[in-house]
Amino acid sequence: MAILSEEDLALLGEPQLAHVATIEADGTPHVTPVWVDTDGEHIVFNTAKGRQKYLNMSRNPVVAVSVADKADDFRTLWIKGTVEFVTEGADEHIDRMAKKYLGQDTYPWRRPGEERVIVRVTPTEKLGRG
Repeated sequence: MAILSEEDLALLGEPQLAHVATIEADGTPHVTPVWVDTDGEHIVFNTAKGRQKYLNMSRNPVVAVSVADKADDFRTLWIKGTVEFVTEGADEHIDRMAKKYLGQDTYPWRRPGEERVIVRVTPTEKLGRG
């Protein structure tokens, strides 16, 4: 059964900022803003290997994601899910996200030697809507 509704997919398809919560090794929550998208079934975002959220998700693949429409605070999505990492196509993916969010063809903040990774979140529970 699909957890994400057509309304959820529409929100994820727009350039809306999301927040991803992961758990640090000591149990402390770690929340970061991310650009998000969807493949129609999963919530998808991009990060770099070595960043804190990547380390946290490598250790514990359970996350929470929230998205709120910039123009309508009551149009929201909150989910729990599990992540898997995809390295193939990750550089091209961050460039597509830069186009979606910045209108630029390439991601402008790439660091030398950085290894990008696509994070694919499989929703396990929808927590609610605002």
